[in-house]
Amino acid sequence: MAEPEKKKKPKLSAGWRETRELLSRHRGRLLLGLVLTLFNSLLGFVLPATSKYLIDDVIGGRRVELLLPLVLIGGAATLLQAGTGYALSQILGVAAQRLINDIRKELQAHVGHLPVRYYDSTQTGVLISRVMNDAEGVRNLVGTGLVQLVGGVIKATLGIGVLFYLNWQLTLMILVVLAAFGVSMAVAFQKLRPLFRERGKIQAEITGRLTQTLGGVRVVKAYVAEPQEERVFAVGVERLFDNVRRSMTGVSATTAISMGIVGLIGMLLTYFGGHAILDGTMTQGEYFMYFFFIALVTFPVISIASIGTQITEAFAGLDRIREIRAVAREDDGDEQREACAELRGDLAFEGVGFEYDAGKPVLQELSFRAPAGSTTALVGSSGSGKSTLVSLVMAFNRPKSGRITVDGRDLERLRLRDYRAHLGVVLQDNFLFDGTIAENVGFSRPAATRAEIEAACATAHCDEFVQKFEQGYDTVVGERGVKLSGGQRQRVAIARALLARPKILILDEATSSLDSESEALIQDGLASLRKSRTTFVIAHRLSTIRSADQILVVESGKIVEHGTHRELLALAGRYKELHDRQYKFESERFVNPGEELAPG
Repeated sequence: MAEPEKKKKPKLSAGWRETRELLSRHRGRLLLGLVLTLFNSLLGFVLPATSKYLIDDVIGGRRVELLLPLVLIGGAATLLQAGTGYALSQILGVAAQRLINDIRKELQAHVGHLPVRYYDSTQTGVLISRVMNDAEGVRNLVGTGLVQLVGGVIKATLGIGVLFYLNWQLTLMILVVLAAFGVSMAVAFQKLRPLFRERGKIQAEITGRLTQTLGGVRVVKAYVAEPQEERVFAVGVERLFDNVRRSMTGVSATTAISMGIVGLIGMLLTYFGGHAILDGTMTQGEYFMYFFFIALVTFPVISIASIGTQITEAFAGLDRIREIRAVAREDDGDEQREACAELRGDLAFEGVGFEYDAGKPVLQELSFRAPAGSTTALVGSSGSGKSTLVSLVMAFNRPKSGRITVDGRDLERLRLRDYRAHLGVVLQDNFLFDGTIAENVGFSRPAATRAEIEAACATAHCDEFVQKFEQGYDTVVGERGVKLSGGQRQRVAIARALLARPKILILDEATSSLDSESEALIQDGLASLRKSRTTFVIAHRLSTIRSADQILVVESGKIVEHGTHRELLALAGRYKELHDRQYKFESERFVNPGEELAPG
């Protein structure tokens, strides 16, 4: 158990490596920003330096002629400092936002190409948090946080040189105090960084659960589960509160230490500075100049408390981003694979085995051929492996043993994007985007014309219900298609698959949400569609697959029967058992229409 924890522990070196890579991509703008920072820091010394001449020469020496030049010099320096400060915020602020924008785009592209199984084991809210929230903290590495850090170091370094010149003994004592402060800050940030990392994880979990609750609000309300979801959410936000409380305690401690350092430095300055003036080793002007330069040195060092917190948060975000980037994309190595511009659709399984978890086979030694243009139906009890078989056809998963060939070529050696461009899919859960009907159908082929979209919809018999909507094909379907009925969503999904002009068509319970009348209409469209396409059909309603070229009966991951509808009935085996049972159920439903009995 200890080993996995070590792997999850944030690595500072990896964080710095990631930071260097990010900074190098914007080095031009950052270099200009750093030059402006240096200039801005030097300008900050002008006004404090004039205090010595004001007190010793103008006031003490009664040299009034120096007053106007000092005022002009101080005013010019202040205006230039304000101008460079504005330029810094624009230059580095834009750089930070550009970097966040680039990270989000790259991360979204990477996440979009991860294997389907990764999505099955990772909450949607977690992925959203990684893409949107974790990238946000990076602004502190190339924005205000880095500027303050670099500017503070420059000011402190130059200021310490001036302080040594004015009074080296007092400066040594103050540096000892600041060194102790630096050590305490380092320890504090080491404790705070895991807290910020954990906070991101908790926020992602809460977001994920809330996304599920809102997406499944009808199920929640149907089972009066609002109190249960309230409790789950409350537990999550309490964990978040505890994390924030501990983080605030740590940050508050660093702030308190900072204030204590300010007080201690003030005490040293008052006592030893006062003695230096009385002893004649410092003039009053030099004392005031020393006082101002102490502020220039001390406050940047103290501001490290807030800067360190920001950068620590950024590192934690980079840790989480790096974890996702380390997950291999499903199309890794595609450039070395064969192109697949044309496809006939002749598919064959040769001794294919598959398992999600080691030692628990889901499919075992499957061998069959689906000739180009043929229809293969898959039947069997729930959990028998039908959907897994189809996921292998779609290359959502890869065989653990054996191989799948397409037109005689190993599917493993074909470019994933090229191969999937020939697929059309109607899954059991028909997901629709929150857009118009036309946009949802056109999703499968963005270049399609409106006429082509409407033709696909006509084949899928969508036009029958679309005509009843005031906006027609421009009707917005709502999130996940909530404004349409189950049967209407199914027909839109079928139209989407039709528009894709696939060579290989996957129908997973494609008519499960349709009534008998709608199903008959859809079957007409699907019959013409299947003529020139290799089709795989998963169906519990056996009446829908009688015309299939071959039917595979799958049980416990094995093909137990194989043949046409007539051949399998003649075998009087598992298929006939499923058929007869379903026929009986259908008959009972016809006699007792109030009863809903699950088929097969």
